[in-house]
Amino acid sequence: MPNSNAKLHSNHRAGREASRRELVSRSLQSAQHCLENQDFGTAYAHYLLVLNLAPELKTTVKETFQFTLFKWAEELDSLARIQDLFNCYEQALELYPNDEVICNSMGEHLFRMGFRDEAAGYFHKAVKLNPDFADARENFYRVANWLVERWHFIMLNDAKRNLTYLRAIESAVRSGSRSVLDIGTGTGILSMFAKKAGASFVYACELSKTMYELACDVVAANNMEREIKLLHLKSLDIEIPKHIPERVSLVVTETVDAGLFGEGIVESLIHAWEHLLLQPKPKNQDISAGDYGRVIPASATIFGMAVECKEIRRHHRVGMQEVAGVCLSNSVQFFSPTYAAAGSEETVEPYTTEKLSRIPGGYRALTEPCQVLTVDFNDLQELKSLAARKPWKLSLPVTEGGILDAVVVWFVLQLDEEHSLSTSPSEETCWEQAVYPVQGLLDYSVKTGDSVMMEVCCQDCYLKIQKISSLPSECGMDFSDRDDTLSLGNEAELCNALAGLQTSTKQDGSTPVCVLESTEIALLNDTAYHECFKAAMSKVLLSLNPSKDLHSMDIDGHGSGINLQENQSTSSLGVDPDALYILDVSEGFSILPIIAGKLGPVRAYSSVEKDQHQAALHVIAEANHFPMETLEFWLSHLEEESVVLQRPKSDKLWSIIILDVIETSGLIQQEVMEKAAISRCLLHSGGKIFPQYVLVYGMLVESESLLLESAVQGTEPTLGFNVAPFINQFKVPVRVYLDLSTLPCVPLSKPAELLRLDLMSPLQNSPSREVKVQICKSGRVTAIPFWYHIHLDEEHSLDTSDESSHWKQAAVVLDEPIPVQVGDELVLDVQHHKSNISITVKR
Repeated sequence: MPNSNAKLHSNHRAGREASRRELVSRSLQSAQHCLENQDFGTAYAHYLLVLNLAPELKTTVKETFQFTLFKWAEELDSLARIQDLFNCYEQALELYPNDEVICNSMGEHLFRMGFRDEAAGYFHKAVKLNPDFADARENFYRVANWLVERWHFIMLNDAKRNLTYLRAIESAVRSGSRSVLDIGTGTGILSMFAKKAGASFVYACELSKTMYELACDVVAANNMEREIKLLHLKSLDIEIPKHIPERVSLVVTETVDAGLFGEGIVESLIHAWEHLLLQPKPKNQDISAGDYGRVIPASATIFGMAVECKEIRRHHRVGMQEVAGVCLSNSVQFFSPTYAAAGSEETVEPYTTEKLSRIPGGYRALTEPCQVLTVDFNDLQELKSLAARKPWKLSLPVTEGGILDAVVVWFVLQLDEEHSLSTSPSEETCWEQAVYPVQGLLDYSVKTGDSVMMEVCCQDCYLKIQKISSLPSECGMDFSDRDDTLSLGNEAELCNALAGLQTSTKQDGSTPVCVLESTEIALLNDTAYHECFKAAMSKVLLSLNPSKDLHSMDIDGHGSGINLQENQSTSSLGVDPDALYILDVSEGFSILPIIAGKLGPVRAYSSVEKDQHQAALHVIAEANHFPMETLEFWLSHLEEESVVLQRPKSDKLWSIIILDVIETSGLIQQEVMEKAAISRCLLHSGGKIFPQYVLVYGMLVESESLLLESAVQGTEPTLGFNVAPFINQFKVPVRVYLDLSTLPCVPLSKPAELLRLDLMSPLQNSPSREVKVQICKSGRVTAIPFWYHIHLDEEHSLDTSDESSHWKQAAVVLDEPIPVQVGDELVLDVQHHKSNISITVKR
């Protein structure tokens, strides 16, 4: 009887296996049929069933499953079914957890939707799974800054900063501080300093998932994982005894930015004093250090001065009244985001940052440095009152006349009574300075004896310096620093002072305001860029419509060949049937369509998206007497905004398509060659893509700065702690937003042409090229800076390394320096893959 039961069970199992195989076979056939009919959703469901029933088929159907997943994901994305899309990827990653292609695709979707941190995590996982997977590697390089910000490398290489913190922590521990909390630990280096100094208990918290995991690896590599408790938490969420057993005697932190307060140090220390730290030491009492709480840094003093700086000016104020024949004067007021932040209710960073010692063109101090405020991090009441304090006024006497471009701020961080760090522009420091650009004045000139006035406050975790103005010396006003009221004499003195005070221009509603990114303002100020495009567009339009005299086609009505009233009345009846179509798909704010519209009978289409930018372009067009239909906004004509490149009308083609080829960062725009391929199909005979081709130039240099900014250089700067191998996983081979004119480097070769990217004649392109470079100076090759000559045509080109250009430059940083002698020859292997350039050096 038992044998009969066993046989019955065996037959039952065989029957189930046969049914499973039948179902798998039918599902595979159905999936294939659905793919042939492009029913990707149903095909995907069938493949899920197959892989769950028959895991042994994972390898066999892997490529087809990936194809189906990606097609179905595209469809879900177009339908805005975002949650369904992510559910599909999660299901796929459960089946193929170590598939780099699926990880990379998931990252691409996340990145497009704005989830940059999460996207970077998937790209990093894909690279770890397959370091040779070019797509994932290039995606990872693009977003690595969101995973591990670049300043981590610079600060870890700053041996002076590290040693100063170590000495201060050692002193505190020797004085009796036995329990330590490191807020915002980053790589964990300050925690390891505390343990090395002899602290009994060390806790550290880090909010960033990537940095927390990195700190865990670093601490373990230094054999301290059992001695340092790492918490993946914001310090404000730490509870006693849930996360740490009791209050600590020392908090160490460096959660400060260039403006001191921007990383939330005030809020986190208020919480720490109230919930995590022992009570502060009573003044004038001799008790053990271990019985009270303290903070490193102990205090800070903020300094500021007014400066003249052409580079800051051209990124924050439009200095042109006319650009390539387009009148801007009085039609629109342009401001950068720092100005908008001053009156905004949103929490917006009210300053930008610059390393003034390396700013192109330098800067000139207009005032002496002045103390703006001091803050005691060991005084809870002072920290609380800082945010609640009313704005106070500050006056800086002008010691040298010039143009008032910005107020620059730095600080001295007093770690304890003996140890301090300064972020002054005159110091050798890893820090940048906070820059408050001056905008909205009627007159920016100041002279010796004048005063620069400003209002200071600490709001939304930021130091805000606003309402910056100048007061002529003849006004004779007496301002008391940090007083909420003006100290004035009689009524006549008051009237005299108010008349002389150069305050911001009033927004009365008559002049539209347009907020642009600083790079967009620099572009507006780039005269050569706009004149070059104007000349190249004129040439194309004249060749396509030779019967028209473009030079006389002045839309303002000042030219000799057109009657404005006649032209406008004709336009009102309908579009000129001979009008040429121009599309500008360059990113951000662009006036190129208006420049094109002034060249003759054209229909110029702008691809700007923001309502405020469209309104500004409308106002500028009206100020330049444009017929209404000359300028249109292309995105409003599209049913699907993702497909920007298409015909202007079913029976029309474009005469000119303007593509954004180079990012302001110094990199080639993504998918630009793919966009060029589509654009070539949308041009009528004689039409052109701008630019028509791009030449990439580079040279070999020795630059210690680029090495220090790109990777941690061994254990010496980190005082013997093993940090470099872990954080250097996140280094990227290309440094961006460089200014070659001020980059500390020694050229070891002359510039050489590295690559040609032809947008009009793709057969001339090559994905790789070897370039021989002669060494003209002995040294160590550490980097290869590169830039572009952008050719609109054979006669008109732009050099992105020009000091007046709005573009920055980039550089490939070598993993290992290469010693060279005069007369040596190196061979550069230049690769171009999906808009990314890689350069490797061969002997």
